[in-house]
Amino acid sequence: MLYSNLTAFFIILATAVTLNVAGITQIDTAVQAASALRPLAGPFAALIFALGILGVGLIGVPVLAGSAGYALAEAMDWKFGLERAPNDARGFYGVIAISVLLALVIQYSPINPMNALFWSAVINGLLAVPLIAIILLLATNPKVMGPYTIGILAAYIGWATVALMAVAAVMMFVS
Repeated sequence: MLYSNLTAFFIILATAVTLNVAGITQIDTAVQAASALRPLAGPFAALIFALGILGVGLIGVPVLAGSAGYALAEAMDWKFGLERAPNDARGFYGVIAISVLLALVIQYSPINPMNALFWSAVINGLLAVPLIAIILLLATNPKVMGPYTIGILAAYIGWATVALMAVAAVMMFVS
């Protein structure tokens, strides 16, 4: 997570520095995003952007579809796992197939992908606060975790994270 967060930070920083200098404060399409890279990448901006989007898609879509399949299959007590044959875990593979098909449908819908990315990040940030709090309540409860409860330092760091994210969420609406 450290590396992914550092990468995300530097992507945000590089984007802000590049776009703000060029006077670009609103990006609504992938074409605009690719052209915004032109000062940094020159004539290869569109190619670099396309390869980046392709790479993210090749990594992200299977992971998201698979995680949805695992989560739903576990919750519904279905057989699951990529090591199983599709006939042996129909529900699990069905969720993966439906997830990929929904992603394909969204791609060809009139939904603006940049706005969808923005709002999905906002929703994820808002939902993370209560989810982390619930996880911390469970992780510190000996009745649930037995001898495997988290330590006091991890609990303090976790609650500090919840507090910081809650303040950030409130400030988003206040500002």
